[in-house]
Amino acid sequence: MNFQERIDHDLKEAMKAREAERLGVIRMLKSALTNVAIEKGGLHFVLDDATALAVVRKEMKKRQDSIESFEKGGRPELAAKEKSEAAILAAYLPQALSAEELTALVAACIAETGATSKKEMGAVMKLANERASGRADGRALSAAVNAALA
Repeated sequence: MNFQERIDHDLKEAMKAREAERLGVIRMLKSALTNVAIEKGGLHFVLDDATALAVVRKEMKKRQDSIESFEKGGRPELAAKEKSEAAILAAYLPQALSAEELTALVAACIAETGATSKKEMGAVMKLANERASGRADGRALSAAVNAALA
């Protein structure tokens, strides 16, 4: 079962269970996936799992930005709604790297690239992003690389 089939299946299950919030989030995700598929090759184009996960990460990032904005603006009820949507989206993402795994990944990437200063951070980040394959937030990865090269 590919990612888009999983979304279709979960959509049907949410309809049957009458889970309105989950259904809305899955519909939004399906719409975003369809838009990317149309851009790539047409309505019936099947996205590979990596591209589909990138779409989920993008939607997750939107929710995180909204949560920050709503909390700064004093709108906790809207922030709570965005948090619940983010929790539903998080179920579609792979398990995130722990702090220890992230540190080990960064150390291995620094050793492989031979980086010794912050000037070579770009090369380390490129390799670390490839190795993390979406299991680490860009900010956390950047902070770990920055701390290791400091």
